Amino acid sequence: MRARKEKNGIVLKAYAGTTGVLLAFDIADQLKEGLLGFAVRRKVGNGDWRWLQGQLKFPSTEPQDFQLVNSNIAPIQKFRWSDYTVYPDTEYSFEIKAVYGSPGNLTYVQGPLVTVKTESCSSGKHRIIFNRAVAASQAYSRRFGETNPDDEKDPLHDAARDWLTRGMRQQIESFMNEAKDDSYALDLALFEFEYDGYVDLLMKLKKRGVKIHVIYHGQPGDKQTIADEKHLKPIPAADKTARHTTGLFHQKFIILQKKDSSGVYIPQAVLTGTANFTPNGLWRQANVVHVIYDEHLAKEYDTLYKHLLVSQGSGNTKKYINANHPLRADETLFQSFSPRSGYIDIDFLEKTINEASSEVFICSAFKLHDRITAALSNPDPKVSRFGLQNSRTTITGFHRNKSFTAPAFLKNGLEGFLKESTKNQRGTIYIHLKTLITDFTTDNPTVIVGSHNFSKPASDANDENFVVIKGDTAVADTYFCEMMRLYDHYRFRYNQNKKGADADSLLTLRTDNSWITDYYDPEHIKYDERVRFSN
Repeated sequence: MRARKEKNGIVLKAYAGTTGVLLAFDIADQLKEGLLGFAVRRKVGNGDWRWLQGQLKFPSTEPQDFQLVNSNIAPIQKFRWSDYTVYPDTEYSFEIKAVYGSPGNLTYVQGPLVTVKTESCSSGKHRIIFNRAVAASQAYSRRFGETNPDDEKDPLHDAARDWLTRGMRQQIESFMNEAKDDSYALDLALFEFEYDGYVDLLMKLKKRGVKIHVIYHGQPGDKQTIADEKHLKPIPAADKTARHTTGLFHQKFIILQKKDSSGVYIPQAVLTGTANFTPNGLWRQANVVHVIYDEHLAKEYDTLYKHLLVSQGSGNTKKYINANHPLRADETLFQSFSPRSGYIDIDFLEKTINEASSEVFICSAFKLHDRITAALSNPDPKVSRFGLQNSRTTITGFHRNKSFTAPAFLKNGLEGFLKESTKNQRGTIYIHLKTLITDFTTDNPTVIVGSHNFSKPASDANDENFVVIKGDTAVADTYFCEMMRLYDHYRFRYNQNKKGADADSLLTLRTDNSWITDYYDPEHIKYDERVRFSN
């Protein structure tokens, strides 16, 4: 949900996702002089107001301690801020004030108030949830220190898991539990299945009469196959299939089906996204789970599933997908399956990026196809490009109207910041999202999400899927909020860890309005942020 208001020359726009609200500000030219930032407060429903908080303070003779402080005392010196202390399906009001004066003697100009409602994770056609996946963060360190969420001897491990998964584990459980009795079926297609809790749940569902089947990555002698088969051992052989292929069986989806009056199973919904069913996928890697209640889409997944049950090898599947699953790019909700011939999916992704009119945001885990990288490198000044990549590439860094970053930790504490690490924790991938959004501030955004890594192997060798959602601003807002959360989290750390860190790395607030310079420079990406996000 989006809401925008203007008062006394001050603009406030809110984009509400499920577990985050992104706020964008702007201010009339005559109010720029002496602007020290913005103070924002929030209330839940008819509750009490509280100020949003930050860690940066004005310069002082006292050491910077980076404890959270209210924004009416230490104003927000950005034209964009986010609140991630919100819950799904809840109404929130936000009010903004422009801040002037001097530290300790601040004055304020009243701005507008907007009210939004966060998206639901339990109702509606689209139910989307991102985990927190920042086990190396200030918030995690404050709560859990060096707690290892995998260490069941640690008394905080359960709380740490819940905080990191932020409901993702429960969302998957809830979807599977919709299969209540023998009138339902669940078909699972999974690359990594190492979370025993889901195996236990499937066995309980089977006892209730639910028809279940699991297709998993099956390569003789393969390390992942050995792990999958170890955890899937309780499931009867008739209810599971090892998928043998020359590439990876990289799928991550579940189909929910229900019998009609004639006893035929009819696909109802599909759960897809980027998360593997592993501890690493649920509470360490950055992932998203997206449930879509659409019978036509679910039927497409079911048709593919039936083929996978009887076909082995990528060659047969490639021919099948070429013939039976064309990209329906003129529709507002459709899927793409791999492997396929001719890089048709890469053509579509490249075209989507090149045809963007305002913004592009991509999150990627592995090496992108060269044509995708080239499209992202387009110098077109009309389009702002943001990205979060698991590994540094040729486009990592700031490039005028593009800003791509890669994960980094504050390993040494950094002048009062807590040390960040994943000490003793398993897993090395921090960004596992494969998500692309274009034109997210417009009324016609595009969101693409799935197992597909936007790469050559994902197109022509692996079993993959992605879903395309066009023109749905509620879906775009959810992805936009969460991807910007991760981008901001790691952009700051990336800047701190490179030599000659730029102005973003300053660890105190400015005492004048010099902080706004980049936001009014048409050559800087922050200018586009200010103008586009707030309109």
